[in-house]
Amino acid sequence: MKLAVFSDVHGNLPALEVVKADIEAHQPDLIWCLGDLASHGIRPAECVRTIQTWREAFGKDKFHVIGGNTDRYLVTGERFRLSPATDEAEFNQQLAIRKEFDTIFNWGFSQISWDDYQFIAKRIGREVSHYVEGFGWVIGYHAVPGNDESFLTPQTPDEEVADFLLDREGKLAIGAHIHRQMDKTVRGWRVVNCGSVGASADMAGNAQWGLFTFADDGVVDVSLKALPFDVDGIIEDAQALDFPLVDWLAKRLRDE
Repeated sequence: MKLAVFSDVHGNLPALEVVKADIEAHQPDLIWCLGDLASHGIRPAECVRTIQTWREAFGKDKFHVIGGNTDRYLVTGERFRLSPATDEAEFNQQLAIRKEFDTIFNWGFSQISWDDYQFIAKRIGREVSHYVEGFGWVIGYHAVPGNDESFLTPQTPDEEVADFLLDREGKLAIGAHIHRQMDKTVRGWRVVNCGSVGASADMAGNAQWGLFTFADDGVVDVSLKALPFDVDGIIEDAQALDFPLVDWLAKRLRDE
């Protein structure tokens, strides 16, 4: 059985198209999208519609889509929580961050349709799981189980990772959110992150996803993929669309 997992598209249509083609070439039995479909990119509606159409063609029972924190922000108007500023310098820094975030989310919101909005809204707060014969339960979530904002990184202490997974049953936990690939074992769990399709933090300019191949003997092979996409073309497209923060987008995609 083959499970394909991708996440954190962030409105990056060329990167999504690269991943879609590669996933289809591997002929998976099951596909999971673990959230953050639209916001922060220049083609939010097109990404939502590509995923929706792909899901319908592949089969809704075999292609599961859940939401991430930026999907929630786009739908509800919420923003990422910031700790109270402790001095004037931090206050001014937070002011700049809030203006930047509002600009990005409001522009993205203006690009999607009511149908796009409804599709995203129905994904919020979800997780996914699947029982693999001969292996056991596999679970998928955005940030950590039960929370789409917390961070589970390679540096997260084992005790904290174990706490995140305490109320879940399984052997393989697949997450998103941190925009970097990870594969570690913690107290009976194999914890994997497939990275980001549209805005990788550890392989800038590459669209990341993961293929999980389950053998009959209960062993799973994990292959974390990274495929280049046309960053310069996206920046040109952003300029043509009058995206309000082109320099910000270029730095994000090139990790400058």
